[in-house]
Amino acid sequence: MKIFFLTFAAPTIKSLGNHGFFETRHVLTRATLALCFACSVSSPVLAENDWNGTVLGFEAPGDGMLGDMLGIRPILDDHGFHYQLGYLSESAYNAGGGYNHDKKLAYIDQFSLTFTQDLEMYTGIPDAAIEGNIVNRNHNDNLTSERTQDPRVGFNDIAQESWGGQSITRLGWLTFGRSFDDRKLHWRIGMMNKNQDFDQIIPCDFQLLSQCGGKSANSMTWYNWNKHYWGTTFQYKVTLELTLKTGIMEQNPDASDRKYAWSGSLKGARGILLPMEAELKTKVNGLPGIYNFGLLYTNSKQQDLSEGKSQSVGATDPEGYRTHSDTWFMYTGFNQQVTTRGEDSNRGMSVSYSLGLGDQRSNYIHYTQAASMRYRGLFDARPDDWLGFGVTYIKMSDHYRKNQENLNDYYQVDDYGNPLYTPLAGHSVNADLYYQIKVRSWLILQPDLQYWHRPGGVSETQDAWVTGLKAIVTF
Repeated sequence: MKIFFLTFAAPTIKSLGNHGFFETRHVLTRATLALCFACSVSSPVLAENDWNGTVLGFEAPGDGMLGDMLGIRPILDDHGFHYQLGYLSESAYNAGGGYNHDKKLAYIDQFSLTFTQDLEMYTGIPDAAIEGNIVNRNHNDNLTSERTQDPRVGFNDIAQESWGGQSITRLGWLTFGRSFDDRKLHWRIGMMNKNQDFDQIIPCDFQLLSQCGGKSANSMTWYNWNKHYWGTTFQYKVTLELTLKTGIMEQNPDASDRKYAWSGSLKGARGILLPMEAELKTKVNGLPGIYNFGLLYTNSKQQDLSEGKSQSVGATDPEGYRTHSDTWFMYTGFNQQVTTRGEDSNRGMSVSYSLGLGDQRSNYIHYTQAASMRYRGLFDARPDDWLGFGVTYIKMSDHYRKNQENLNDYYQVDDYGNPLYTPLAGHSVNADLYYQIKVRSWLILQPDLQYWHRPGGVSETQDAWVTGLKAIVTF
């Protein structure tokens, strides 16, 4: 068994105030770049097709339940149409503690179709393709808001990561893309989603939302998976290992509304999003790893969570809360394989870390840190099963907390049990343990156990235990 130890020293992040981002950004930038440089110099140059991300969680889907669909799928493949049709369900049960102790089993599910139509075979344009995604979600049943945490504060985590707030069918994306410069530059344009290009170094396998993928969605200015917005993006391969990414997208808070599920309208857009990301796909001690550092800027107006336009207290300001002309978000992380199981490169352990840091003047989640471990093929009799464990620390915005204090002062209440009282949100720690069973190539069952310390960041809320079950079917 090959093994090495990776140490990552995350900087201590204190309350930043209005200008603290610049100091913290410089510290985190130096730490991330130093980490990436260390990975580069300690590993051989990555060769084409020499990087295997299976143990990192990027496992190719198995044969679908419907096989070749009576010969239909091979015909479609021959004509350049490739698709994945899947089903996902997530159940969560409040086994103990939380805000509401009444027992409840919450259930959601979704169907998703992701497809690519290859145009290169017809046009000769390098990597020319149309890409699309359609998601149907059902059962708007969220255990977090209904049982786990105090409904008087905004939730900072979700026990069922695929809960999306509505039972609805949406267009996730529909884009055209192609490559230039000997396939070093890839361009994409259309109604898109950030998941096509950005912050994709950590898979979404945990059922706890804070352990699902990276942290860039915590920016609250762009959206995950099944919501689309107009834009164009560019990826440039500087080397075989290093890719630089950027783009320009609309910032549209109305994208979540039901009326925009299939709309191509720009109505409601407040400004533009400018993402920038560096992604390093490399090897350390011969084992694959992937690292990133990203910044997201938007020029759309943002409302301050605490301060008023004419006075320091926005809650009682007759002119309302002050606004800011722009905002930012920073994210970074890594996902590194650290062991192999014998000579099988598809079995072993990986570790990951992700951080999202927001402008606490307008983002009620100041920062989130998540660390996790995954092991593929722990048991010889079950080489395709997974074991995963992750812990998340979430710090709420000081501006958000100050506004809660101001509201309590205004209503002259200090009793947590008073309906007029606004709970004070601080930090929370959540953990998730799962075992993923590959029953068939097309069927996965994944029971999990979640622990919530200070749900929603509220110290008065009892710690909670949540049990869950995720089922995945590939057609």
